[in-house]
Amino acid sequence: MRGAMAMFDRLSSLVIALTLVAIAAIFATLTGGDPLSIAIMVLAGFLAAATVYSALPVALPDPKGAGAEPAVAPPVSLLRHPDFAHWVDQEKEPLIGTADNIVTIANDAAIRLLGRHIVGADVRTAIRHPAATDWLSRIEGQEQLETVNLIDFPRPGQRWTMRIAALSGSEYIIFLSDRSAIDAADRMRSDFVANASHELRTPLAAILGYVETLQEMNGEADAPTRNRFLSIIDREARRMQQLVIDLLSISRVEADRFRRPTTPVDLAVIVQTTIAQLRDSEQPRTKDIVARLGDAAQPMLGDEAQLGQLAHNIISNAMKYGHAGTPVTVELVREGRRVRLSVSDEGDGIAPDHLPRLTERFYRVDEARSRSVGGTGLGLAIVKHISERHQGQLDIDSEVGKGTRVSVAFPLLAPA
Repeated sequence: MRGAMAMFDRLSSLVIALTLVAIAAIFATLTGGDPLSIAIMVLAGFLAAATVYSALPVALPDPKGAGAEPAVAPPVSLLRHPDFAHWVDQEKEPLIGTADNIVTIANDAAIRLLGRHIVGADVRTAIRHPAATDWLSRIEGQEQLETVNLIDFPRPGQRWTMRIAALSGSEYIIFLSDRSAIDAADRMRSDFVANASHELRTPLAAILGYVETLQEMNGEADAPTRNRFLSIIDREARRMQQLVIDLLSISRVEADRFRRPTTPVDLAVIVQTTIAQLRDSEQPRTKDIVARLGDAAQPMLGDEAQLGQLAHNIISNAMKYGHAGTPVTVELVREGRRVRLSVSDEGDGIAPDHLPRLTERFYRVDEARSRSVGGTGLGLAIVKHISERHQGQLDIDSEVGKGTRVSVAFPLLAPA
């Protein structure tokens, strides 16, 4: 639009200039070419030239000089952008932003892990780990670096990983991830497979050994020897059977642990039924069971089969490890809106350092005694998983020389 207007102004000025020259020429012709007419023509020519010149566009001055390149704006720092700071605060895992190896931003997770003093400090001293220090010293000029494992960081037995993302200039984002739980799960899985294989291999070896011995005798063994070997085979086979049953039980419980029970049951009836089944079985010491269950119903939401297995495991353990002839006391006690099932024995007791590990799979305080009484090392692990599924709280109290008390508190069903 502005160019069109300028062209129109120049055309108009040219028309005016030519008109002035034409008028001067006509006037000179009429006057016969005397000096006055010539002077008028010259004056008209000057006026025409001035008119055309005034219509030309005026070039604006270039403040930066002719031929100067346009200035390039400096890059905006992502670490100082308010939206980036907002995103960092929402990250749950530790995140650190650095510029020239100085920590310029750290989210709450990083501050909880490393301390508030890391902001403004050199990142190589903020993350105090030899592998991290070496890794951070080599990031200059490298586009990619492998993920680094930080073993025993920040405390012994833990493992974290560290990786980096490069920004513009000398700015970087460092991500820290906790892998301790994953490592613990992997170790637990490996230990479980190894322990299960060992527990199955031991009775299987005994069975095969006695079967081969009987086969080599070719009927030459006397009846007492043959019966003794057969009884050992039977015992070891039943031990394997029980181990397989317990392995299947713990697998089923773990598969259901995130599904809360929705069926109303009476815990008192379940415990009474379990005690009656034990008394009818061939287990020793069934006469030592002392039930103090009361007459009141104990309604709760639960899986009847799993709660029966929980009660069976706790009572059976007390019968196995308590002294013969001493009571195995089974109690049901209301505690506000919860009911507590507790089983106490009078045995050798358990040292305090063993108590935190009793619910681990295949963990035994005394392996020789546990195997002699038929334990698989999975009973309390099953109890723990069942109690967790039913929102119960498992407690184990023991005193060396006096006995052990195992109890589980379950939430009662709210009244309608």
